[in-house]
Amino acid sequence: MSEETGALAEREYMEYDVVIVGGGPAGLSAAIRLRQLATEEDFDLSVCVIEKGSEVGAHILSGAVIDPIALDELLPDWKERGAPLNTEVEKDHFLFLGPSGSIRLPNFIMPPLMSNHGNYIASLGNVCRWLAGIAEEMGVEIYPGFAGSEVLYNADGSVRGVATGDMGVGKEGEQKDTYMRGMELRGKYTLFGEGVRGSLSKELIRKFNLDEDRDPQKFGIGIKELWEVDPKKHKKGLIQHSFGWPLKASVGGGSFLYHFDDNLVSVGFVLHLNYKNPHISPFEEFQRFKTHPSIRDTFEGGKRISYGARAITEGGFQSVPKLTFPGGALIGCSAGFVNVPRIKGSHNAMATGMMAANAAFEAVKDGRQSDVLSAYDEAYDGSHVYKDLKRVRNVKPLWSRLGTIIGVGLGGIDMWMNQLGIGLPFTLKHGKPDHAATEPASKHKPIDYPKPDGKISFDRLSSVFLSATNHEEDQPVHLRLTDDTVPIAHNLPVFDEPAQRYCPAGVYEVMREDDGSNPRFVINAQNCVHCKTCDIKDPTQNINWTVPEGGGGPNYPNM
Repeated sequence: MSEETGALAEREYMEYDVVIVGGGPAGLSAAIRLRQLATEEDFDLSVCVIEKGSEVGAHILSGAVIDPIALDELLPDWKERGAPLNTEVEKDHFLFLGPSGSIRLPNFIMPPLMSNHGNYIASLGNVCRWLAGIAEEMGVEIYPGFAGSEVLYNADGSVRGVATGDMGVGKEGEQKDTYMRGMELRGKYTLFGEGVRGSLSKELIRKFNLDEDRDPQKFGIGIKELWEVDPKKHKKGLIQHSFGWPLKASVGGGSFLYHFDDNLVSVGFVLHLNYKNPHISPFEEFQRFKTHPSIRDTFEGGKRISYGARAITEGGFQSVPKLTFPGGALIGCSAGFVNVPRIKGSHNAMATGMMAANAAFEAVKDGRQSDVLSAYDEAYDGSHVYKDLKRVRNVKPLWSRLGTIIGVGLGGIDMWMNQLGIGLPFTLKHGKPDHAATEPASKHKPIDYPKPDGKISFDRLSSVFLSATNHEEDQPVHLRLTDDTVPIAHNLPVFDEPAQRYCPAGVYEVMREDDGSNPRFVINAQNCVHCKTCDIKDPTQNINWTVPEGGGGPNYPNM
């Protein structure tokens, strides 16, 4: 079916009962749950999932240690179905790193919720690929390579669905020979599971004031590599979390090593984006972390297989926006359900996807459409997700205010108190958003990062190569500046243009003549790994991350 859309070519449209944006754990769990309910009640229900990556899982990046609580609910027979969860956690190690050594913290002092026994080390991307196969078997239509670029609205302002981006558009906006108009996907309800800082979700939060009376959302950047290590150094089932060096006590963050499958180790580094010093480079801090004596040995003689980066929601309980609006809802990390001290969110993403699916199914079955799915809000308020986030709600604010040593210590005490049912009777505030925490460069000393050795530490471009990132080069730049003059006229003199450093993919550069004159801001959009850090950390909020042509971006294997 089709309709005229002004001066542009006809835009095809398809109608569904429920449209889901994003083929991550939240979106796929919602799709599967909807089809389960339709089958159970013999009700004809159409469900569509669109995914901007070239395939489901292409853009999924996570540690990942997976708590199977939500999977047990969604697919109780997941083991028999061959879920790619093959490595159960056997050992938990917690390290505090100093410049030249480390201290292992005894497990008995750690709050019980920090225990990972019963959880699984896995590739979340592979889990999503597996979920997508089940969803399709159940009748869900999944369209990878189609990026949701526009929210569609009914005349009364309720959400009508989404439109995918036009294909075959040149850099200057001209239509190439390969031009194809985007498609409208209309739904009685639309669920947005785009992940962290989704471009459409950001618009919906603003349009419907979903963050009113909420704390600002907080973020971290997670950078990860996958290694194949020497079999003698592989300790299958070991997870190791650490904090401290190379970060100063005033900078929040941590790191992990997860040993799984056949000689594979996931190594990751998370840096909280409320850091003050604009000279900090999260990528360089990660590379430096791997050279620590307690870390380096694991990777010597090994081979780096893949690389990627992704922003992480860290606001937790007090930053979760209102989840519903007329015609749809936010699910998963589009709303932010990560439990920061546990470094886990996929179980909560899946659970919220199922809760939204339950509400949408009942609404469609009752003949409703385009109204508010209030049953989802009510389900969340009484859910284990709500309780999961509430009991750790003060950990992040304590860390941000008091630094790593005191803040993490008090956060641990607060978690113990919550475990005993005597937690703090109030909720600490997060304060200002992350971009506003950035201070002028003049207040801080530049950081002299060591050059990569090409064995344990690496440069950005060789890292981006391992992410298999690819974009059609002749397309409009998807990283849009509100004001083209700001990077050089303001950000460079005040902040030494931090985009050069906070981007983990070398997208942003300040280029000069040989004599250092004539600085100009260059955007290498083809390098973008879709981490969204620029959209979050730019101190003037001048960068707006939008979706590129569908199918572009990283293609993460086993991440």
